[in-house]
Amino acid sequence: MKKKITTLVFLFTSLISSQTRLTIDECYLKARENYPLIKQKEYIAKSKDYSISNIWKGYFPQVTLSGQATYQSDVISIPISFPGINIAKLSKDQYKAVAEVNQIIYDGGIMATQADMQRASTAVDNQKVETELTKLKERVNQIYFGILLLDKQLIQTEIIEKDINTGLEKLNAALINGTATQSSADVLKAELLKTIQKKIELKSSRHSYIEMLGLLISQPLDETVLLEQPNYNFTTDVQEINRPELKLFRSQENLIEEQRGLSLAKILPKASLFFQGGYGKPALNMLKNSFDWYYIAGARLSWSISNLYTYQNENEILELNKKSVEAQKETFLLNTNLLLKQQTREIEKLKELIEVDKQIIEIRATVTEAAKSQLENGVITSNDFIRELNAEDQARQNLSIHTIQLLFAQQTYKLTLGN
Repeated sequence: MKKKITTLVFLFTSLISSQTRLTIDECYLKARENYPLIKQKEYIAKSKDYSISNIWKGYFPQVTLSGQATYQSDVISIPISFPGINIAKLSKDQYKAVAEVNQIIYDGGIMATQADMQRASTAVDNQKVETELTKLKERVNQIYFGILLLDKQLIQTEIIEKDINTGLEKLNAALINGTATQSSADVLKAELLKTIQKKIELKSSRHSYIEMLGLLISQPLDETVLLEQPNYNFTTDVQEINRPELKLFRSQENLIEEQRGLSLAKILPKASLFFQGGYGKPALNMLKNSFDWYYIAGARLSWSISNLYTYQNENEILELNKKSVEAQKETFLLNTNLLLKQQTREIEKLKELIEVDKQIIEIRATVTEAAKSQLENGVITSNDFIRELNAEDQARQNLSIHTIQLLFAQQTYKLTLGN
């Protein structure tokens, strides 16, 4: 007998340990890792690296190749003749092939600013993805706590089924003794079948929710999966909001500042070195009517004054864009704080309801226990017993619903804060 008990304990322990156990944070992590949108962050990072690499290649020597063949209506000539000197007249067809190498020395900081702008733009894109991933957490919440609620309802259904079976056993015994009628037993049997139907519906709903959760976290889950109920110990006092939307607004402001730097860089002078080599007819010596090689080397300074015309307006536009982002940020904070106030009140309400639920259950359990004894002694009918049993069941269902609603409200509050 001891060996059998030890074997049963071992099998039961093995079954429990083999079950998949998940927490809400694990579901968040796995859903994030397997959500297709997360791949976009990798693409954004690679795109940034390529873009910045291309920007800095602007400091590489810039090589330009060009060719030209022309026919002119007239050419340079010297209308002077000297005895014994023959100055050949230039051909009207002329040819030129040129290779030019330009090396930037100072670009006014344009490339450095463009690289910073690319980083700021990447930060904006990343935060947009993070904002979308927050919605993924909300979906995980709905499914996760939906399963927890179904689990509690299934447990309560099992209790009701057990109570009905207990009442039915006692009623069958009374039926044999002639102190009860068959119709009373049939009423309990019908109520038992209704309870079994409800259990089938709950299990079916749970199966659907489990499948949805498995798809979100990309992990096969079966009916034995156990979801751990979160244990919250936090206050709803004023806390710092740390939502990804706020980081998005900061990233957008940084991008605007980098754009301001680019506007300034455009109005600064630029300096470069250049080398030009070519082959043509005529070459640099315009009086030599033959093909020849030539080259030119030097330094170049340029300053586009026309950029000054638009500089002030560009700054005004950027300032307006910054104010627009600030207005969006203030609106978001206002709406978030209003939502937090509403959620805080909801949490307090659910806590109060749970305390009342416990008192109601205590009373209903006493009444049901008395009804069981009365049913056994034939004092009340099976309908009366079912009525009291259903009243207790409803009280317990209310407690289960309010408990899960409280957990869901607390988790939603954390998400609203950005924690």
